[in-house]
Amino acid sequence: MSSSHSIDEQALVRKITWKIIPFVFILYVISYLDRANIGYAALQMNKELALSSEAFGFISGIFFIGYFLCEVPSNIALNRYGARVWIARILLTWGVISVTCGFVQNATQLYVLRFLLGVAEAGFFPGIIVYLTFWFRQKELATTVALFTAAIPVSYIIGAPLSTWIMDNVHWLGWSGWRWMLVLEGVPAVLGGVLCFLYLIDKPQDAPWLSRQEKDWLLAEQEKDRKARPAAIHLSLKKTLANRRVLYLSFIYFVYQCGSLGTGYWMPQIIKAFSSSLSHTQVGLIAMVPYLFATIVMVYWSRSSDKRNERRLHSALPLGLAAAAMFATGLVKDPYLATAMISLSLAGLYAFKSPFWALPTLFLSRETASVSIAVINSIGNLGGFVGPFFIGYVKGATNSATTGLMLLAGLVVVSFFMTLLIRIGDHAGAPAPTKAAAR
Repeated sequence: MSSSHSIDEQALVRKITWKIIPFVFILYVISYLDRANIGYAALQMNKELALSSEAFGFISGIFFIGYFLCEVPSNIALNRYGARVWIARILLTWGVISVTCGFVQNATQLYVLRFLLGVAEAGFFPGIIVYLTFWFRQKELATTVALFTAAIPVSYIIGAPLSTWIMDNVHWLGWSGWRWMLVLEGVPAVLGGVLCFLYLIDKPQDAPWLSRQEKDWLLAEQEKDRKARPAAIHLSLKKTLANRRVLYLSFIYFVYQCGSLGTGYWMPQIIKAFSSSLSHTQVGLIAMVPYLFATIVMVYWSRSSDKRNERRLHSALPLGLAAAAMFATGLVKDPYLATAMISLSLAGLYAFKSPFWALPTLFLSRETASVSIAVINSIGNLGGFVGPFFIGYVKGATNSATTGLMLLAGLVVVSFFMTLLIRIGDHAGAPAPTKAAAR
């Protein structure tokens, strides 16, 4: 094995980053575009299909029921078949279902397809997170995850004007714009599935673009990471599902998702309420601003987390900012100030993600972390059902989506304190000794 001085460490990390991150980034943009464009479709779809606020909230959230039920099985299948094959399968199936959503004729059909979309996409996010641990070291993980998860706000930056422009301008064959938007934005997932099967490499050992020295160095560094975590534990699936720290993180992520996805799905309608004169395209352009700001803050904050090798405070503090800004959004009436508050809220919600997803790898072995991330993500994503449905229920009762947003802010406060009090590790990121670790 070659010595470390024969490898330009920074150059190799950059090389791997450029080979992997842009591709998975684009796939995640497509994922969130197909998941979240229902919020923009609602500007036309709700009236055409006679959907109530409660029905739209259920349509937005039922995606996460299917996601929850199939997340862990999908991630186990990914470990068995490899990232290349399984992620390609995920993309192909969700692409076909996304296109089919453009043909629905009533709420029931949309309920079924949105549920199946969650089933199809389950396993994608945790699978990619685990996939990245094969290529990047612990000290680079938060920044790497941020570069990947930055696709979420970027998907809104791209999707907001694109989706609303299609809705306003594409009416081929007499079809409504929202139908064409769902169809046209589903096609890239099918193409992405084909490209994933042809392009993705499962592990560094198989990468033709790495030299033998580079492969050996990277594997040695991964082994150093493993040995640096003497308290890391390996759990069976049953024990992972019952592990107190895994469940604690799951609840934090559940509450977080209530606020994050409740805000994301309803934001187009919140912005539309600023002025009845706004066109759909103008709503999309305004919606770009909060996500552009959130992307910048997210990347900066993750680099700060990696630089200081600190995860707990870097996870907790953004949640405090998000809760305060969400609450303020419901109080202000000026549309410019409200947009600023939404921007701060989303910045906090997205800055939380990368440091948080580095936490499970601090106290679990890679194999167990794979399943635990799926467990945390699947349980947490039930908040993606509760948040949008809750706002829809409150809006139906009060005729105000911002009232529901203020109530969700209270839940985000809970996740802030839970994250602040977390006992997974010390400042350096090493696991604190607990009975669970001893077992």
